[in-house]
Amino acid sequence: MKRSIIIIALFLLHIVSFAQSNSRPSIAVADIDANEIYFANAQQTLSDLVRMEINQMGTYELLDRYDMAFLAKRDSIKIGGCFSKICLIEIGKQLKVDKILTGSIMTIGNSINVSFRVLDVPSEKIEKSHSIEFLKLHTELKAMIHITLNEMYGLPVDAEMKKTLTKRNDYESSVNNPYQLRLRSDGPRMGFTVFTGETAARLKESRAVGGFEAEQTMFQFGYQFEKQYLNEGNFQALFEFIPMMTGLDQGLFIPSFTLMNGLRNNKNGWEFAFGPTFSFVTKSRGFYDPNNNNQWTLVKDTVQAPEGVDVVTRLDNRGDLAIQAGFIFAAGKTFKSGKLNIPVNAFIIPNNKGLRFGVSFGFNARDRYAYHSTK
Repeated sequence: MKRSIIIIALFLLHIVSFAQSNSRPSIAVADIDANEIYFANAQQTLSDLVRMEINQMGTYELLDRYDMAFLAKRDSIKIGGCFSKICLIEIGKQLKVDKILTGSIMTIGNSINVSFRVLDVPSEKIEKSHSIEFLKLHTELKAMIHITLNEMYGLPVDAEMKKTLTKRNDYESSVNNPYQLRLRSDGPRMGFTVFTGETAARLKESRAVGGFEAEQTMFQFGYQFEKQYLNEGNFQALFEFIPMMTGLDQGLFIPSFTLMNGLRNNKNGWEFAFGPTFSFVTKSRGFYDPNNNNQWTLVKDTVQAPEGVDVVTRLDNRGDLAIQAGFIFAAGKTFKSGKLNIPVNAFIIPNNKGLRFGVSFGFNARDRYAYHSTK
């Protein structure tokens, strides 16, 4: 008995589903008018995208492209290039459908206007119409079609996605602004750095005792290479590589390179970054001789530190080349004058031998990446 009831219920459910599927109004998608859409057979491709969206809604019994082509050939129906209401109604009658959908996707300045309308063939009236102005993002046409059709039929729309595709000023990202010029600051760098503490004192000492007879403030010159690897919202994340030369004004040659990771605001140019820095300096091993007024003395085969006196490594112009590591924190702003970028940055490098800080500036005439269309 129970088995019979289940079979009857499934049968009735199947009949209801079948009846519902056959009760759906039929619809045909005509050509979509388009301009400046950068791919071949734009109208046919756009019509196919619209058919996909209509089919996924499940609201209509869709007349697919192949059936339309067959009927057009069999009954000599001229479907292509029909956009007027009179023409569309006539085609709808010849195809024997209840509804016919058409629309346009037009590039106007820096925007793409997506517009659709559905005509009721029996009453010869426009049943629905809807239009949305999007940003000029040809790679996002499928999403634009989806949003416009869903809004026209009162279906849910991803609000964030719509905002991303319609409001550049409110939300700038790699989705709604993929080709927008991104602020770049790579280019030559120059400025000065100031040494303090024990390092500054060592630089001022006489060369006879291993010093450098140099001032604690030195000129720097180099180049900043940068790579933007993320562009979301108002910010871009970037990686910087900065080789520098320091001390040329003091008769010294102190090469260095710095690796930094940071964030920059695309709109106002403010940025901050941090990372390791490495300098090539000369160092030697020695000790402060308690028997000679704590004078710095190099350790040699013939000179050894007295018992109980520590041997240390420090800056010494008589020593060997060594790498001195540090960690840098930097912040600054890029000023713009037309296409000229002028980045100005301040930095600080903490060290147990003395704090080091400085300021640098540079220039370039590079903007960001421009979009080049290929028709």
